[in-house]
Amino acid sequence: MAYTRKNQRDLSGAERKRFVAAVLELKRAGRYDDFVRTHVRYYRSDGDKGLRVAHMAPSFLPWHRQYLLEFERALQEVDPGVTVPYWDWTQDNTPAASLWSEDFMGGNGRRRDQQVMTGPFAYAKGHWAIEVGVTENRFLTRNFGNPSRPIGLPTRQELAAATSETVYDAYPWNSTSRMGFRNKLEGWSQERGTGRWRNHNRVHRWVGGLMLGGASVNDPVFWLHHAFVDLVWSRWQSRNPRAGYLPDVPPPPGSPERGRVVARDQPMPPWDVTPADVAAHDHVYRYA
Repeated sequence: MAYTRKNQRDLSGAERKRFVAAVLELKRAGRYDDFVRTHVRYYRSDGDKGLRVAHMAPSFLPWHRQYLLEFERALQEVDPGVTVPYWDWTQDNTPAASLWSEDFMGGNGRRRDQQVMTGPFAYAKGHWAIEVGVTENRFLTRNFGNPSRPIGLPTRQELAAATSETVYDAYPWNSTSRMGFRNKLEGWSQERGTGRWRNHNRVHRWVGGLMLGGASVNDPVFWLHHAFVDLVWSRWQSRNPRAGYLPDVPPPPGSPERGRVVARDQPMPPWDVTPADVAAHDHVYRYA
């Protein structure tokens, strides 16, 4: 029977506590940092050689869908009743949102070093030391809105600019694709300044701190953010049932993207799972 992922604002106090406790247990056991390592390993940009699966590629959405499922299964080994909630950043779009409460994600970092001092993931609480993807400080950092160069969270209108696309993706299948739902939801654009960051990318920039870069999984809000990205994709799929994953076949010989992007029926490392395998999810989970 399919389980339900809820909006984080609708969680009861007990549900918040259980989610946090399961995350902390994965961290204590060393398993959480394995998820961070996976994301760091597969975080590659257009300019990098080799296969891109996690970002700047058509598989951005199915790769993170599988990644979320792997994390959720790990949580459910700790507590079978736990699911990953989602953060609708078009709705809960201020530092005062319940998301950032003392009993859940904790709040912003302090001004002098961006260190998060509140909530269960504060370094001072003794349960959340950063081990992967950093060279110096071991504490969680955030810098809401980047005051030195202000940026806001995406609006419903900005998200609609992505969801209005009726084609999944388009050549050259990277961050420069001018058409397609995937690239516009991932949030790459040709603008300058803060306007270059849209939707998914803009959220990472707004939270700041460790949410910037491949080690962003060090901030547990990563999962709530990507659960909402997955929800947006799920609803887009329902509205565009004939708009399947692209490319449906590998790029032809001689194409600069051959061997660099995953086609519909090719596996997405590190799993033996294809984009086609995760296209449907209602048999596993649904969104409230």
